[in-house]
Amino acid sequence: MRESSPAGAMAVDGGALPLGGGLLALVRPALTLLEPGGVLAILSRSRSVADDLDSWCRAERHEYLGAETAGDGTTRHLLRRGRFGVHRTGDADAPLPEHADAATGFAPHGTVVERGGPVYPFDLVERDRVLAPEVAELYQQAVAGQWSAARDIPWQTIGRYEPEVELAVRQVMTFLAENELSALYVPSRFLARLHPAYVGVAMFLATQMQDESRHIDVFLRRARATGSPPAIASATTSRSLHSLLQVDDFTEAAFLLSVLGEGTFLDLLAFVERFAPDEATAELARRARIDESRHVHFGLAHVRHALACDATLYPRLEAAVRQRAATLAGIAGVPAPVQDALTIYAAGGSGPRRVARGHDAFRELLATMHEGRMRRLRSAGFTAGQATTISDLHTPNFM
Repeated sequence: MRESSPAGAMAVDGGALPLGGGLLALVRPALTLLEPGGVLAILSRSRSVADDLDSWCRAERHEYLGAETAGDGTTRHLLRRGRFGVHRTGDADAPLPEHADAATGFAPHGTVVERGGPVYPFDLVERDRVLAPEVAELYQQAVAGQWSAARDIPWQTIGRYEPEVELAVRQVMTFLAENELSALYVPSRFLARLHPAYVGVAMFLATQMQDESRHIDVFLRRARATGSPPAIASATTSRSLHSLLQVDDFTEAAFLLSVLGEGTFLDLLAFVERFAPDEATAELARRARIDESRHVHFGLAHVRHALACDATLYPRLEAAVRQRAATLAGIAGVPAPVQDALTIYAAGGSGPRRVARGHDAFRELLATMHEGRMRRLRSAGFTAGQATTISDLHTPNFM
Protein backbone atom coordinates (compact mmCIF):
# COMPACT_ATOMS: atom_id res chain seq x y z
CA MET A 1 0.00 0.00 0.00
CA ARG A 2 1.34 3.48 -0.85
CA GLU A 3 0.02 6.65 0.74
CA SER A 4 0.29 10.28 -0.29
CA SER A 5 -1.66 13.11 1.35
CA PRO A 6 -4.77 12.05 3.31
CA ALA A 7 -7.11 14.00 1.02
CA GLY A 8 -5.26 13.12 -2.18
CA ALA A 9 -4.60 9.70 -3.69
CA MET A 10 -3.38 6.28 -2.67
CA ALA A 11 -2.70 3.02 -4.45
CA VAL A 12 -2.96 -0.64 -3.47
CA ASP A 13 -1.74 -3.67 -5.38
CA GLY A 14 -4.38 -6.36 -5.26
CA GLY A 15 -2.64 -8.87 -7.52
CA ALA A 16 -5.11 -11.56 -8.66
CA LEU A 17 -7.33 -11.26 -5.56
CA PRO A 18 -11.07 -11.14 -6.33
CA LEU A 19 -13.07 -8.51 -4.52
CA GLY A 20 -14.71 -11.03 -2.18
CA GLY A 21 -11.59 -13.13 -1.86
CA GLY A 22 -9.40 -10.75 0.09
CA LEU A 23 -9.16 -7.58 -2.01
CA LEU A 24 -11.59 -5.72 0.24
CA ALA A 25 -9.21 -6.28 3.15
CA LEU A 26 -6.82 -3.98 1.28
CA VAL A 27 -9.38 -1.56 -0.14
CA ARG A 28 -11.43 -0.74 2.94
CA PRO A 29 -8.49 0.17 5.23
CA ALA A 30 -6.99 2.29 2.45
CA LEU A 31 -10.21 4.24 2.08
CA THR A 32 -10.28 5.03 5.81
CA LEU A 33 -6.95 6.81 5.37
CA LEU A 34 -8.43 9.12 2.73
CA GLU A 35 -10.58 12.14 3.34
CA PRO A 36 -13.93 12.24 1.49
CA GLY A 37 -13.15 12.96 -2.16
CA GLY A 38 -9.76 11.27 -2.04
CA VAL A 39 -8.96 8.85 -4.88
CA LEU A 40 -7.83 5.26 -4.48
CA ALA A 41 -6.06 3.40 -7.29
CA ILE A 42 -6.34 -0.41 -7.26
CA LEU A 43 -3.97 -2.45 -9.40
CA SER A 44 -5.60 -5.79 -10.19
CA ARG A 45 -5.10 -8.81 -12.42
CA SER A 46 -8.53 -10.25 -11.57
CA ARG A 47 -11.07 -10.09 -14.44
CA SER A 48 -14.07 -10.00 -12.08
CA VAL A 49 -12.97 -6.95 -10.15
CA ALA A 50 -14.31 -4.36 -12.60
CA ASP A 51 -17.96 -5.46 -12.36
CA ASP A 52 -17.77 -6.29 -8.66
CA LEU A 53 -16.03 -3.06 -7.71
CA ASP A 54 -18.56 -0.90 -9.53
CA SER A 55 -21.45 -2.58 -7.66
CA TRP A 56 -19.65 -2.43 -4.33
CA CYS A 57 -18.97 1.31 -4.73
CA ARG A 58 -22.66 2.02 -5.37
CA ALA A 59 -23.66 0.01 -2.28
CA GLU A 60 -21.06 1.72 -0.08
CA ARG A 61 -21.67 5.20 -1.54
CA HIS A 62 -18.26 5.61 -3.06
CA GLU A 63 -17.77 6.61 -6.73
CA TYR A 64 -16.25 4.20 -9.25
CA LEU A 65 -14.25 6.33 -11.73
CA GLY A 66 -13.44 3.62 -14.25
CA ALA A 67 -10.41 1.57 -15.26
CA GLU A 68 -7.45 1.65 -17.59
CA THR A 69 -4.97 -0.95 -18.75
CA ALA A 70 -1.64 -0.70 -16.96
CA GLY A 71 0.22 -3.41 -18.90
CA ASP A 72 1.30 -6.97 -18.03
CA GLY A 73 -2.35 -7.96 -17.70
CA THR A 74 -2.86 -5.43 -14.89
CA THR A 75 -5.82 -3.07 -14.77
CA ARG A 76 -5.79 0.17 -12.82
CA HIS A 77 -9.18 0.86 -11.17
CA LEU A 78 -9.94 4.27 -9.70
CA LEU A 79 -12.55 5.09 -7.10
CA ARG A 80 -13.32 8.19 -5.09
CA ARG A 81 -14.14 7.91 -1.42
CA GLY A 82 -17.65 9.07 -0.59
CA ARG A 83 -18.78 11.20 2.31
CA PHE A 84 -20.41 8.31 4.13
CA GLY A 85 -19.13 5.34 6.04
CA VAL A 86 -16.40 6.39 8.46
CA HIS A 87 -14.76 9.54 9.78
CA ARG A 88 -11.67 10.26 11.83
CA THR A 89 -12.09 11.60 15.37
CA GLY A 90 -8.90 13.64 14.96
CA ASP A 91 -5.18 13.13 14.50
CA ALA A 92 -3.72 11.25 17.45
CA ASP A 93 -1.04 13.92 17.92
CA ALA A 94 -3.36 16.87 17.40
CA PRO A 95 -4.79 18.93 20.29
CA LEU A 96 -7.91 17.45 21.83
CA PRO A 97 -11.15 18.86 20.39
CA GLU A 98 -12.75 21.86 22.05
CA HIS A 99 -16.08 20.06 21.78
CA ALA A 100 -16.29 16.27 21.49
CA ASP A 101 -18.94 14.41 19.48
CA ALA A 102 -21.02 12.10 21.66
CA ALA A 103 -21.75 9.96 18.58
CA THR A 104 -18.15 8.71 18.52
CA GLY A 105 -18.86 6.60 21.60
CA PHE A 106 -15.83 4.95 23.18
CA ALA A 107 -13.63 5.41 20.12
CA PRO A 108 -10.24 6.74 21.29
CA HIS A 109 -9.06 10.08 19.97
CA GLY A 110 -7.46 9.68 16.55
CA THR A 111 -9.35 6.55 15.51
CA VAL A 112 -11.62 6.15 12.49
CA VAL A 113 -15.27 5.81 13.43
CA GLU A 114 -17.91 4.07 11.37
CA ARG A 115 -21.12 6.04 11.09
CA GLY A 116 -24.40 4.68 12.40
CA GLY A 117 -23.55 4.03 16.03
CA PRO A 118 -25.64 5.31 18.95
CA VAL A 119 -25.20 8.66 20.63
CA TYR A 120 -23.69 8.06 24.07
CA PRO A 121 -24.94 9.89 27.21
CA PHE A 122 -21.76 11.93 27.67
CA ASP A 123 -22.44 15.49 28.75
CA LEU A 124 -18.92 16.50 29.80
CA VAL A 125 -17.91 17.13 26.20
CA GLU A 126 -16.24 20.56 26.40
CA ARG A 127 -12.47 20.50 26.74
CA ASP A 128 -12.20 23.57 28.96
CA ARG A 129 -14.77 22.15 31.39
CA VAL A 130 -12.91 18.92 32.06
CA LEU A 131 -9.26 19.05 31.07
CA ALA A 132 -6.45 19.79 33.50
CA PRO A 133 -3.25 20.62 31.54
CA GLU A 134 -1.06 18.41 33.76
CA VAL A 135 -3.34 15.37 33.91
CA ALA A 136 -1.08 13.05 31.87
CA GLU A 137 1.88 13.68 34.15
CA LEU A 138 -0.28 13.25 37.26
CA TYR A 139 -1.59 9.95 35.91
CA GLN A 140 1.96 8.65 35.42
CA GLN A 141 2.86 9.73 38.95
CA ALA A 142 -0.20 7.92 40.29
CA VAL A 143 0.66 4.70 38.47
CA ALA A 144 4.24 4.82 39.73
CA GLY A 145 3.13 5.66 43.28
CA GLN A 146 0.77 2.76 43.96
CA TRP A 147 1.43 0.98 47.26
CA SER A 148 0.00 -1.92 49.23
CA ALA A 149 -1.73 -1.76 52.59
CA ALA A 150 -0.62 -5.32 53.34
CA ARG A 151 3.00 -4.97 52.21
CA ASP A 152 4.05 -1.39 52.92
CA ILE A 153 2.62 -0.61 56.38
CA PRO A 154 4.53 -1.99 59.42
CA TRP A 155 1.43 -3.12 61.29
CA GLN A 156 3.55 -5.00 63.82
CA THR A 157 4.69 -1.71 65.36
CA ILE A 158 1.23 -0.99 66.77
CA GLY A 159 1.27 -1.36 70.54
CA ARG A 160 -1.14 -1.02 73.43
CA TYR A 161 -1.86 2.47 74.69
CA GLU A 162 -3.91 3.94 77.48
CA PRO A 163 -7.66 3.72 76.78
CA GLU A 164 -8.08 7.43 76.03
CA VAL A 165 -5.37 7.31 73.37
CA GLU A 166 -6.74 4.05 71.90
CA LEU A 167 -10.16 5.67 71.58
CA ALA A 168 -8.68 8.82 70.04
CA VAL A 169 -6.85 6.79 67.40
CA ARG A 170 -10.01 4.85 66.56
CA GLN A 171 -12.02 8.06 66.30
CA VAL A 172 -9.47 9.81 64.08
CA MET A 173 -9.24 6.77 61.79
CA THR A 174 -13.03 6.43 61.65
CA PHE A 175 -13.31 10.09 60.68
CA LEU A 176 -10.63 9.72 57.99
CA ALA A 177 -12.28 6.62 56.52
CA GLU A 178 -15.70 8.28 56.48
CA ASN A 179 -14.38 11.29 54.58
CA GLU A 180 -12.37 9.15 52.18
CA LEU A 181 -15.53 7.28 51.30
CA SER A 182 -16.96 10.56 50.06
CA ALA A 183 -13.74 11.18 48.11
CA LEU A 184 -14.26 7.78 46.47
CA TYR A 185 -17.89 8.33 45.54
CA VAL A 186 -17.81 11.95 44.33
CA PRO A 187 -15.45 11.43 41.33
CA SER A 188 -17.21 8.18 40.45
CA ARG A 189 -20.34 10.20 39.64
CA PHE A 190 -18.54 11.93 36.76
CA LEU A 191 -16.69 9.04 35.12
CA ALA A 192 -19.61 7.90 32.96
CA ARG A 193 -20.25 11.49 31.88
CA LEU A 194 -16.72 12.22 30.59
CA HIS A 195 -16.28 11.95 26.85
CA PRO A 196 -13.49 9.49 25.93
CA ALA A 197 -11.77 12.23 23.92
CA TYR A 198 -10.64 13.38 27.36
CA VAL A 199 -9.94 9.89 28.66
CA GLY A 200 -6.79 11.10 30.41
CA VAL A 201 -9.03 12.82 32.96
CA ALA A 202 -11.08 9.66 33.45
CA MET A 203 -7.90 7.61 33.85
CA PHE A 204 -6.59 9.98 36.50
CA LEU A 205 -9.92 9.91 38.35
CA ALA A 206 -9.71 6.10 38.30
CA THR A 207 -6.31 6.28 40.04
CA GLN A 208 -7.78 8.75 42.51
CA MET A 209 -10.55 6.29 43.31
CA GLN A 210 -7.98 3.51 43.71
CA ASP A 211 -6.04 5.72 46.11
CA GLU A 212 -9.17 6.42 48.15
CA SER A 213 -10.02 2.72 48.25
CA ARG A 214 -6.59 1.97 49.68
CA HIS A 215 -6.90 4.81 52.21
CA ILE A 216 -10.25 3.51 53.41
CA ASP A 217 -8.65 0.09 53.82
CA VAL A 218 -5.69 1.29 55.89
CA PHE A 219 -7.70 3.70 58.03
CA LEU A 220 -10.24 1.02 58.95
CA ARG A 221 -7.48 -1.54 59.55
CA ARG A 222 -5.83 0.90 61.94
CA ALA A 223 -9.14 1.65 63.67
CA ARG A 224 -9.70 -2.06 64.29
CA ALA A 225 -6.07 -2.96 64.96
CA THR A 226 -6.51 -3.46 68.72
CA GLY A 227 -9.71 -5.48 68.38
CA SER A 228 -12.25 -2.68 68.89
CA PRO A 229 -14.77 -1.43 66.32
CA PRO A 230 -14.62 1.99 64.63
CA ALA A 231 -15.85 4.94 66.67
CA ILE A 232 -18.49 7.64 66.13
CA ALA A 233 -19.80 8.94 62.79
CA SER A 234 -21.19 12.36 63.67
CA ALA A 235 -24.29 13.94 62.17
CA THR A 236 -22.21 17.01 61.27
CA THR A 237 -19.84 14.90 59.21
CA SER A 238 -22.75 13.14 57.55
CA ARG A 239 -24.46 16.41 56.61
CA SER A 240 -21.24 17.89 55.29
CA LEU A 241 -20.38 14.89 53.12
CA HIS A 242 -23.95 14.52 51.89
CA SER A 243 -23.74 18.05 50.50
CA LEU A 244 -20.80 17.02 48.30
CA LEU A 245 -22.99 14.43 46.60
CA GLN A 246 -25.50 17.13 45.63
CA VAL A 247 -23.02 18.96 43.38
CA ASP A 248 -23.70 18.21 39.72
CA ASP A 249 -21.08 20.41 38.05
CA PHE A 250 -17.67 18.80 37.50
CA THR A 251 -15.62 21.94 38.13
CA GLU A 252 -17.57 22.82 41.27
CA ALA A 253 -17.12 19.27 42.56
CA ALA A 254 -13.36 19.33 41.85
CA PHE A 255 -13.12 22.67 43.63
CA LEU A 256 -15.07 21.64 46.72
CA LEU A 257 -13.55 18.16 47.01
CA SER A 258 -9.98 18.42 45.75
CA VAL A 259 -8.98 22.05 46.29
CA LEU A 260 -10.82 22.77 49.55
CA GLY A 261 -11.56 19.37 51.10
CA GLU A 262 -8.55 17.26 50.17
CA GLY A 263 -6.34 20.33 50.42
CA THR A 264 -7.39 20.75 54.04
CA PHE A 265 -6.85 17.03 54.59
CA LEU A 266 -3.19 17.41 53.61
CA ASP A 267 -2.70 19.39 56.82
CA LEU A 268 -4.76 16.89 58.80
CA LEU A 269 -2.70 13.96 57.55
CA ALA A 270 0.52 15.82 58.36
CA PHE A 271 -0.88 16.28 61.88
CA VAL A 272 -1.72 12.57 62.13
CA GLU A 273 1.79 11.66 61.00
CA ARG A 274 3.46 14.13 63.37
CA PHE A 275 1.70 12.88 66.50
CA ALA A 276 1.38 9.21 65.52
CA PRO A 277 1.81 6.81 68.46
CA ASP A 278 3.60 4.23 66.31
CA GLU A 279 5.43 3.76 63.02
CA ALA A 280 2.47 2.10 61.29
CA THR A 281 0.16 5.06 61.91
CA ALA A 282 2.82 7.53 60.80
CA GLU A 283 3.56 5.57 57.64
CA LEU A 284 -0.04 5.19 56.52
CA ALA A 285 -0.62 8.91 57.08
CA ARG A 286 2.54 9.78 55.13
CA ARG A 287 1.63 7.59 52.18
CA ALA A 288 -1.96 8.82 52.12
CA ARG A 289 -0.73 12.42 52.17
CA ILE A 290 1.45 11.81 49.11
CA ASP A 291 -1.55 10.40 47.26
CA GLU A 292 -3.78 13.26 48.33
CA SER A 293 -1.24 15.82 47.14
CA ARG A 294 -1.78 14.51 43.59
CA HIS A 295 -5.54 14.90 43.95
CA VAL A 296 -5.09 18.45 45.18
CA HIS A 297 -2.67 19.19 42.32
CA PHE A 298 -5.26 17.94 39.83
CA GLY A 299 -8.02 20.04 41.39
CA LEU A 300 -5.86 23.17 41.38
CA ALA A 301 -4.75 22.64 37.77
CA HIS A 302 -8.31 22.01 36.64
CA VAL A 303 -9.81 24.99 38.47
CA ARG A 304 -6.98 27.31 37.43
CA HIS A 305 -7.48 26.34 33.78
CA ALA A 306 -11.27 26.63 34.02
CA LEU A 307 -11.07 30.06 35.63
CA ALA A 308 -8.67 31.26 32.94
CA CYS A 309 -11.18 30.17 30.28
CA ASP A 310 -14.31 31.48 32.03
CA ALA A 311 -14.18 34.39 34.49
CA THR A 312 -17.86 33.81 35.41
CA LEU A 313 -16.69 30.78 37.40
CA TYR A 314 -15.44 32.97 40.26
CA PRO A 315 -18.91 33.90 41.58
CA ARG A 316 -20.22 30.40 40.78
CA LEU A 317 -17.56 28.70 42.87
CA GLU A 318 -18.08 31.10 45.76
CA ALA A 319 -21.82 30.48 45.51
CA ALA A 320 -21.20 26.71 45.66
CA VAL A 321 -19.21 27.19 48.88
CA ARG A 322 -21.93 29.41 50.35
CA GLN A 323 -24.63 26.90 49.45
CA ARG A 324 -22.67 24.10 51.10
CA ALA A 325 -22.05 26.23 54.19
CA ALA A 326 -25.81 26.82 54.44
CA THR A 327 -26.35 23.08 54.96
CA LEU A 328 -24.33 23.36 58.18
CA ALA A 329 -25.90 26.60 59.41
CA GLY A 330 -25.76 26.81 63.19
CA ILE A 331 -22.73 24.51 63.50
CA ALA A 332 -19.85 26.59 64.76
CA GLY A 333 -16.96 24.18 64.85
CA VAL A 334 -15.40 20.78 64.31
CA PRO A 335 -17.61 17.83 65.36
CA ALA A 336 -17.07 17.31 69.09
CA PRO A 337 -15.92 13.64 68.85
CA VAL A 338 -13.32 14.65 66.24
CA GLN A 339 -12.13 17.72 68.15
CA ASP A 340 -11.71 15.71 71.36
CA ALA A 341 -9.98 12.85 69.55
CA LEU A 342 -7.49 15.11 67.80
CA THR A 343 -6.70 16.81 71.11
CA ILE A 344 -5.99 13.52 72.93
CA TYR A 345 -4.22 12.12 69.86
CA ALA A 346 -1.80 15.05 69.85
CA ALA A 347 -1.48 14.88 73.64
CA GLY A 348 -0.47 11.23 73.56
CA GLY A 349 -2.13 10.72 76.94
CA SER A 350 -4.85 11.94 79.28
CA GLY A 351 -2.82 13.85 81.86
CA PRO A 352 -3.88 17.51 82.21
CA ARG A 353 -0.56 18.93 81.04
CA ARG A 354 -0.49 16.64 78.05
CA VAL A 355 -4.09 17.54 77.18
CA ALA A 356 -3.24 21.25 77.37
CA ARG A 357 -0.46 20.70 74.83
CA GLY A 358 -2.82 18.60 72.69
CA HIS A 359 -5.41 21.39 72.77
CA ASP A 360 -2.80 23.93 71.65
CA ALA A 361 -1.75 21.58 68.83
CA PHE A 362 -5.37 21.25 67.71
CA ARG A 363 -5.85 25.04 67.64
CA GLU A 364 -2.61 25.35 65.70
CA LEU A 365 -3.93 22.76 63.21
CA LEU A 366 -7.02 24.88 62.51
CA ALA A 367 -4.84 27.94 61.83
CA THR A 368 -2.55 25.89 59.59
CA MET A 369 -5.55 24.61 57.61
CA HIS A 370 -6.81 28.16 57.05
CA GLU A 371 -3.38 29.34 55.90
CA GLY A 372 -3.08 26.35 53.54
CA ARG A 373 -6.50 27.02 52.02
CA MET A 374 -5.55 30.65 51.48
CA ARG A 375 -2.37 29.67 49.63
CA ARG A 376 -4.17 27.17 47.42
CA LEU A 377 -7.00 29.57 46.62
CA ARG A 378 -4.56 32.31 45.68
CA SER A 379 -2.67 29.78 43.54
CA ALA A 380 -5.93 28.92 41.76
CA GLY A 381 -6.44 32.58 40.87
CA PHE A 382 -8.65 34.02 43.60
CA THR A 383 -7.95 37.43 45.11
CA ALA A 384 -6.91 37.67 48.75
CA GLY A 385 -10.40 38.87 49.67
CA GLN A 386 -12.12 36.07 47.79
CA ALA A 387 -9.75 33.51 49.30
CA THR A 388 -10.44 34.74 52.82
CA THR A 389 -14.20 34.63 52.31
CA ILE A 390 -14.13 31.12 50.87
CA SER A 391 -11.73 29.75 53.49
CA ASP A 392 -13.85 31.16 56.31
CA LEU A 393 -16.94 29.54 54.81
CA HIS A 394 -15.33 26.10 54.37
CA THR A 395 -17.03 23.32 56.26
CA PRO A 396 -15.92 22.72 59.87
CA ASN A 397 -15.81 19.05 58.92
CA PHE A 398 -12.56 19.80 56.99
CA MET A 399 -13.42 17.74 53.84
